[in-house]
This record gives sequence, structure tokens and C-alpha cells, in this order.
Amino acid sequence: MNYYQYNGQSYLRPTPPGNTNYQQMALPAEQSYIENILRLNKGKKVRVHQTFPDSNEWRDLEFTGIIEQSGRDHIILSDPANGIWQMLLMIYVDYISFDEPINYDPEFYPNN
Repeated sequence: MNYYQYNGQSYLRPTPPGNTNYQQMALPAEQSYIENILRLNKGKKVRVHQTFPDSNEWRDLEFTGIIEQSGRDHIILSDPANGIWQMLLMIYVDYISFDEPINYDPEFYPNN
């Protein structure tokens, strides 16, 4: 793969297949942020451990479900056993447990 640096950011310069006249496009090579790791593991069952420091009643909680989506500030889980869907905020995440190997790539390419 062909990379170049611009303003401290790595960019991937893909090579079009075959002998074509496509103009090469530069795509940013994203880093391994939590939401990207979760996207690579979409469909897997997880346990999300969260702490809510301002609550005495709901201080430490564990949420179990299937990763449906993730974004920079949230995770969406579904629980097929009871049909409940939950959107959890990343700000409260302590850690996430998997029962199977985690798909991980230090460089995330959303189109692959």
C-alpha cells in the first residue's frame, strides 16, 4: 500500500485495478479507536462494563448484547433473548469483554 503524510495524518493512496485512467484518490488511514474496533466485531456478543459516578443506585453496571452499531460516542447493543435494544454512551465505558477472539487491525479501513 502506498501512504503519504500530510499535516501529521497518514493517508492511503489506493492503486486502481488494471490499466485504467482513474484519478487516484487519497483516503485517510484511520487509527484503532474503540468505535473502529467495535465495528470490526459487529455481530459479536459482548459485556459492556460501565460506571456512572454520579449515581449511588446505578453506580456499576454490566450490559450484555450483540454489537449492532458503534460510533465515536455510543454503542448500540441488541439482546435477542428479550428483544431489548440499548444505546450506551462511551463516556461511561470502563471495559468491554468478549467471549471469543477479537477482530483487530491497528489500521481501520471502513470500506474493506
